[in-house]
Amino acid sequence: MEIYNIIAPLSHSLVTLTFSPFVSLQVILLESSARYGGWLWSTRRSDGAVFEHGPRGIRPAGPVGWNTLNIVADLGLENEILPVTYSHVASKNRYLYVNDQLHKMPSGIGGVVWTVPPFSRPLLLSIAKEILVKKGTEEDESVHSFVSRRLGKELADIAIDSLCRGVFAGDSRKLSVRSCFPFLYNAEQHRGSLVLGMLLGSGPTPNVIPGPLAQRSRTESWAQWSLRRGLESLPQAITDFLAQSGRVELHRDATVKQLCLSASGWEIHLEDGVISADHIISALPAKALSSALPSSFQHLIQQLQDISTVTVAVVNLEYEGSILPVMGFGHLVPSSEDRGLLGVVYDSVPFPQHNAPNGESTRLTVMMGGAWFQEVFGTPETITEECLLATATEAVQRHLGVTASPCWSRVALQKDCIPQYHLGHWQRVESMRSYIKKNLLPLSLAGSCYDGVSVNDVIISGRTAAEGLLGTGV
Repeated sequence: MEIYNIIAPLSHSLVTLTFSPFVSLQVILLESSARYGGWLWSTRRSDGAVFEHGPRGIRPAGPVGWNTLNIVADLGLENEILPVTYSHVASKNRYLYVNDQLHKMPSGIGGVVWTVPPFSRPLLLSIAKEILVKKGTEEDESVHSFVSRRLGKELADIAIDSLCRGVFAGDSRKLSVRSCFPFLYNAEQHRGSLVLGMLLGSGPTPNVIPGPLAQRSRTESWAQWSLRRGLESLPQAITDFLAQSGRVELHRDATVKQLCLSASGWEIHLEDGVISADHIISALPAKALSSALPSSFQHLIQQLQDISTVTVAVVNLEYEGSILPVMGFGHLVPSSEDRGLLGVVYDSVPFPQHNAPNGESTRLTVMMGGAWFQEVFGTPETITEECLLATATEAVQRHLGVTASPCWSRVALQKDCIPQYHLGHWQRVESMRSYIKKNLLPLSLAGSCYDGVSVNDVIISGRTAAEGLLGTGV
């Protein structure tokens, strides 16, 4: 088990490391909340039903996906895996809600060759044209601008706008393609074409050897996976492992108030005391870290404060019986259709194992707000759960034709949950790390604010931070 691979990134935590001639390494994890796991948060009802209030499925593909599955195997969770293959209806059927109706996203050869609503021409025409588009000259570009230039404005307005809302809860016209979709940016830079980049590869990837579970995911063609007791099982298993190892000291409800640096190292001020450390790996949100750093680190503080976040309302709904008019993973909503509603996930389709075992039911999750939260709902402090629930159930009725009322619901307001990688984000991150290196600061940055917001990205960031400090043999 690569212990330092997993200690930091799945919570709003700060990890301290102290070296001494008598004990090779002392690790302390400080978690500000009452639970470990950050946005991996599952409700397990007494009747066996499981509802996710954050991520609900993890992609297994590529080195970052293999890295996570290697950890799952190390923790002994293989038998808890719920895989969803590419042949599953939840993988093949994804929808867009445009012009007041659901449209299945184009898939297969027919979906590429023929015109499929809501698009006005075959995707093949956009793909063929893309190969001839000249390489961009800017160091960065918005996602919307990049896709408009290479694939056409219609795809950018509908599909990419919706995708950015589903992944980042963000505005494709403000998000950076270089930071949000580096494989697209690199494909253009290295191959001159997205098509050629996908066929030939578009740049270096992390060096991760797939273990047996990751190899199984490739053999069985997994598109995504979850865990039988919900994804929160992963940080809970990590916590149990660390506690039993005796090599890591774990603290909950330990909010970092202030960080002070002297010649002898860090002094970390908590509400109830002070901890000393030689090095810090921070997975704190950028703004939380900025408020704790010494005022003398003004350049670093300003760069951290420039990383904004958005709030998402996650409304879990359960209905009696089978109420879906279509089967698939769910549907996304472009901002031109409804600025406040990001999308609806049909949870019971990919993961029916999370339904209550007795009686037929349908679980849905409605996502709302994001970059448009305040515009549509006002401030998170003033909006009520009743208002959010009413908006969510009305959307399900309007989009899916469901006239029944939910038999169970839960509203989770996830404040500042997704960092927004706006134009120039890569420069901010490079500038911060250059500042840390130039000033020899015993500080490493990990977590979702820098190099990717997915579960896989966040976990690999913890591994990268640890290997940068301790080497690849940890």
